[in-house]
Amino acid sequence: MREYFELFATFFKMGAITFGGGYAMLPILQREVVEGKGWCTNEELTDYFALGQCTPGIIAVNTATFIGFKQKGVPGAIVATYGVVAPSFFVIGLIAALLQNFADYAVVQNAFAGIRVAVTVLIFNAVCKLLKTSVTDKLTVCVFAAVGLASFFLDVSPVVFVLAAGLLGVAVKVWKEAAKK
Repeated sequence: MREYFELFATFFKMGAITFGGGYAMLPILQREVVEGKGWCTNEELTDYFALGQCTPGIIAVNTATFIGFKQKGVPGAIVATYGVVAPSFFVIGLIAALLQNFADYAVVQNAFAGIRVAVTVLIFNAVCKLLKTSVTDKLTVCVFAAVGLASFFLDVSPVVFVLAAGLLGVAVKVWKEAAKK
């Protein structure tokens, strides 16, 4: 039972303090789940995050579900998912009730502008940490560059990039195995 409470509490905390969506949660996930709890590696977190982008739903919720499932199966997935969603449920209800009254105030607009900048820096830091474990050879450098350029110039869903990179990884592995024979 303690493990379920720890799953819930960890994801509740992440859900409560993360502003900016799933990408903003990435540095917190990396710190809490990889470095703090050891529930997965950086590589696994990258995989969960990629799968979270490709599956229907919110990236943060999907990633929490994957990690909860890894830890404690279906009950762990449910507990982690509920943990990450519960704070948003309460906060969104409160904000919806109050925001209309305060949205036009300069202090509120400036606060959100500052939060956006801070979240951007946190995402950048998490990406830099994940780059060290993900971009490790010539092929991954080429995939990184190709996806980076294509996503900048093309209006294509991130799912297409993730699926294409996954298929390329499988094709390269099959090709290398065939070349060994």
